Amino acid sequence: MRTTLSLDDDVARLLEKESRRTGASFKEVVNRFLRLGLVAATRPPRKPFVVTPRKLGLPSGLSYDNVDQLLDEIEGPARR
Repeated sequence: MRTTLSLDDDVARLLEKESRRTGASFKEVVNRFLRLGLVAATRPPRKPFVVTPRKLGLPSGLSYDNVDQLLDEIEGPARR
């Protein structure tokens, strides 16, 4: 099918750059990126990834005040 298409200057520059980079014709590059855009537009949007924070807490008798001491108590003498 033959049609006339008006492209914004920045889009035309990007397509020409891609055409030179790949050695594909301008028509092939335009068709490839139109296909990619159309396929992506038909995909349902992804559900956002949500992290639910929760308190881990420390066992009784341990404190974050001295991290080096805390690591010694948790990991034992093999830590160093």
